[in-house]
Amino acid sequence: MSPPLHIGFIPLVDAAALIVAVDKGFAAEEGLDVTLVREVSWSNVRDKLNIGLFDAAHLLAPVAIASSLGIGHLKVPIAVPFNLAINGNAITVSPALHAAIMAELDGDRFDPMATARALGRVVAARRKRGAEPITFAITFPFSTHNYQLRFWMGAGGVDPDEDVRLVVLPPPFMAQALEGAQIDGFCVAGPWSCIPVDRGVGRILHFVSDILVRAAEKVLAMRQSWVDRNPQAVAALIRAVSRGAGFVEQDRTETARILAHPERVGVVPRSSCDL
Repeated sequence: MSPPLHIGFIPLVDAAALIVAVDKGFAAEEGLDVTLVREVSWSNVRDKLNIGLFDAAHLLAPVAIASSLGIGHLKVPIAVPFNLAINGNAITVSPALHAAIMAELDGDRFDPMATARALGRVVAARRKRGAEPITFAITFPFSTHNYQLRFWMGAGGVDPDEDVRLVVLPPPFMAQALEGAQIDGFCVAGPWSCIPVDRGVGRILHFVSDILVRAAEKVLAMRQSWVDRNPQAVAALIRAVSRGAGFVEQDRTETARILAHPERVGVVPRSSCDL
């Protein structure tokens, strides 16, 4: 058995392969003693990984790049030996903003370009009457959520730095902020993109896979220095998480039950939400 490993994660569906690898015993079968630590914010995960409180982490793909380059924080080279998720994000908006966009729509409501142009007209109308700018939440500045929102808005002529307000919120807090009218929309992965739909306080505007065909979302990240010192543990962890990913594909019902545990994602299993 290897020395105990502490791995941080955010309660999101795209941590499934990692969570299943531990909870189904795949990591233990590889001789790993893994403790998963549930965190609320990506900044917590990044900081604890960088300073060595975590040996590995479920991490936003762009954070690994930013950390390695020393952009926005300490420069800590990060290795990414395993991808945990491609796509998975969605843009969720309040019923009021959804209605406003639909009222300005000139084209197919499933066409991201058409909704982006409609958003531009909504923004212009709000500015003309002196209303507060539309506020969208993202999970972190160095995130595909941020870049996907900006790409979508920019394609429709909306300047995300001038025409709207972008704020950072941890994923579990987004639904509550939308319900409380503190934000008008957000981009996040499941299950938090669907929670407002369940509560009747939000609408899915787009699944981001309709905007960018393939986008790396979350990765299994480790400090490069730790990887260099622990090659056998790294290989064992990759094997365990790979088995976890295979299990997720084969048994979605059992995976949902595992993720529903309060110490994991902590959300009751549900069917996927619709536009």
